[in-house]
Amino acid sequence: MTIQEIQEEIISDFSVMGSWEDKYEYIIQLGKELPLIAEEFKTPDNLIKGCQSRVWLHTELKDGQLLFSGDSDAVITKGLVSLMIYVLSGHTPQEIATADIYFIDAIGLSSHLSPTRSNGLLSMLKQMKLYAIAYQAKINQQ
Repeated sequence: MTIQEIQEEIISDFSVMGSWEDKYEYIIQLGKELPLIAEEFKTPDNLIKGCQSRVWLHTELKDGQLLFSGDSDAVITKGLVSLMIYVLSGHTPQEIATADIYFIDAIGLSSHLSPTRSNGLLSMLKQMKLYAIAYQAKINQQ
């Protein structure tokens, strides 16, 4: 699926949930289902700056696609990590770098998160896009 198709799927999933309590439960469940990041990747270099919680994000390029893995020490934040990985992992650096990420606003997430969590989510997105730009530059040099 494309990044846009994945975002549309998320918007559809969230639209059938009635309350924000249900939506938060869903986000928490996504975090519980997030595959564990290897302990070797829980390094200061992989910590996302700007997050109130500790968030680790590891990136690797495999067969032309960026693969992300991550973790957080907070349950809701871990669910947000899971959402971002679901949307962006498995796509080319170019696709990620140029993607319009609109699902966050479309599902009302930005207005229902605390300012610190919202800033953390934006920091995570920014870091993922920066990784994509860096990998794209590396590919272009080859």
